[in-house]
Amino acid sequence: MASWCVRAVRQSCSLLASPAVIRASPRLLCTATQQKSGAGSSEEAEAEKSEQSAADKALNEAKTQLEEQVKDMTEKYKRALADTENLRTRTQKMIEDAKLYGIQGFCKDLLEVADILEKATESVPKEEVTSQNPHLKNLYDGLVMTEVQIQKVFTKHGLSRLNPDGEKFDPYEHEALFHAPMEGKEPGTVAVVTKVGYKLHGRTLRPALVGVAKAP
Repeated sequence: MASWCVRAVRQSCSLLASPAVIRASPRLLCTATQQKSGAGSSEEAEAEKSEQSAADKALNEAKTQLEEQVKDMTEKYKRALADTENLRTRTQKMIEDAKLYGIQGFCKDLLEVADILEKATESVPKEEVTSQNPHLKNLYDGLVMTEVQIQKVFTKHGLSRLNPDGEKFDPYEHEALFHAPMEGKEPGTVAVVTKVGYKLHGRTLRPALVGVAKAP
């Protein structure tokens, strides 16, 4: 029995010392190393992939944020341009209106002068204006010439006379002093003009004072 054990031990030692076993051992070691190394590389690849995904996500978020900022700035720029254009248009309109209507205060004062001249010429009896009354005739002719000249000046500066006798009543151009039935006058039309009106470049500067016919 003892001799059999000795032989078994010797055979085991010889087997371990055989060239085949010795050649196989490095291979086994390399395989284990490769398996360990492969496991580490896989973990590193997963980590790199995760980091890359996080970086891509951050870049996409930054890109989206920048695009929104650009869109917002573009809209603000367009609104600023529109506001600037509107301001320029309004300013230009104000300048043009100032050129056209800047003299309306002065014109209103001159209208009183024109009214006085008109009343003065109307008050002179036409039968008295003869060569037999040279002083009255000269005075009357002077008043008429002055009235004609002032109307020319009014026309030159865009001021037009408004005499709506027989026209339909317009509250934007006429001021009704009274309403009364008038024979031969259509209801709603101007029957009497007590004071003529004036327009400055199409805008009513002074409405005509009128009496309006109404149905009996």
